[in-house]
This record gives sequence, structure tokens and C-alpha cells, in this order.
Amino acid sequence: MDYQAITVETRDDVVTITLNRPEKMNALGTQMRAEVTQAFTAAPDMGRVAVLTGAGRAFCSGQDLGDRASGADIDLERTLRDEYVPMLRAIIDCPIPTIAAVNGPAAGAGANLALVADVVIASSDAYFVQAFARIGLIPDAGGTWFLPRQMGLARAMGASLFTDSISAQQAADWGMIYEVAAAADFADHWQARAVQLATGPTQTYTHIKAALRASFGNSLDEQLELEARLQGKCGQTRDFREGVGAFLEKRPARFEGR
Repeated sequence: MDYQAITVETRDDVVTITLNRPEKMNALGTQMRAEVTQAFTAAPDMGRVAVLTGAGRAFCSGQDLGDRASGADIDLERTLRDEYVPMLRAIIDCPIPTIAAVNGPAAGAGANLALVADVVIASSDAYFVQAFARIGLIPDAGGTWFLPRQMGLARAMGASLFTDSISAQQAADWGMIYEVAAAADFADHWQARAVQLATGPTQTYTHIKAALRASFGNSLDEQLELEARLQGKCGQTRDFREGVGAFLEKRPARFEGR
């Protein structure tokens, strides 16, 4: 696909999807949302891990309020249902691991876009802000679902009402993201993390994602049953046999992934 608002590059089975409107701090317009949806839908056929990051100094500043198709007269309900939901589902439902490499400010829908990834790694000079109330809106793009689960209701409520900026380190301390890397080493760090996943047991990762997400809606008995069923599937893979063989032979495992 000839992308205009993003770039897509595959190297070493890592699919890097870069929001590419640095002059707009990678604000989300109609075209960018459609392209991100397409890129994550295609990612499993291109590699074994997908990374979302931003060009320039920002990760994503949120909704592009200056976009003629997305400005003050926008039908927000339709836009969320028809454009945001497919984009978020493409990331959430992606069967390969997904990483949000937050290189700079992530505001509004841009902050919540990052949170839908399986793992969020942020630069030490990045920050997150639920800026919605500043313009008379509620957190969207999944924010009202992810925030209380990742940082607790009290912090989610405060972040949404006061719209305070949350530093990358504070976000990590609160459990909102996975880890922070020093700004000078950020690119090398997330790329190494991505390669680690790209050389791992991809089918196992798919089942890990499914099991952890299902746990929020399952009883203990239902979750134990799901664990048994998914573990049975893992035990039938070549990667399981390779992992056991490598352990017994005291050598690094050579996983095939898909």
C-alpha cells in the first residue's frame, strides 16, 4: 500500500509502523487512522512483531482538530465507531506481539493509542496526558477501559479530571506502561526488545495475550480451563519441543515462530 501519513518498514521480522506527520506532532487525521488500521491488519503477514512509534519529537498529539475531515464540526460518535474502533481493534486483535515505542509526548487519543499495544516502552523524556477535558470531552480511544485497569480507578479519575501530564517514569511506577528507557538509548532499546520477541515462540505469544486478556472476564475455574486448553495447544508446537530440547542441551533455543 502507498502510505501517505505513516511509514511501514520490515527488518529482522520486526514490522515498524511510524506515524509520519512530524510537523503536526503526528496528530491523528482520517487518513492516518485508516492507514494504521491497514498496516496492523497486514503486519502478521509481514513479520513476527509489530511496533508503533512516531516520527520527530512526538509520539502522537491526538485527534487532529485542524483536519477539515476531523475539525470542530466532526460527528464524534460516528468517527469513533467507524474510524477509531477499527484502528484500535486492528492493534488489539493483532495475533503477533505489539509494542508502542513512545518516543515523545502522547496526548489525548495519542496516549490511549499507545496503551492498546501489548507492551508500552517509553523514552525518559516522553509523557502522557489525558487532555480531553480541556476541550470538553471524555477520554476516548479506549481510555476509559484501559486507564482504570492499568493504573487504578483513583489515578485514572485524577488524570482524566485534572488533565495533568504524567511523566514516563511516573507512568511506569503506576503500572500504566511496562518500562522506560533513557532517551539517548531509546531507539536501540526498543529495537532490541522487538528483535527479542521476533525471535521467540510466536504462537505462544498469541496464546499468552489471549489468556491474560480473558482473565478480566473469567471466573477462576473458567481461567484454569482456558489455561489448560491453551497450554495443550502450546505443547503441540515445534517451538515447545525446541524449547525443551534447548534447555536439556544447554543451548539457546531456535524458535520458528509461525
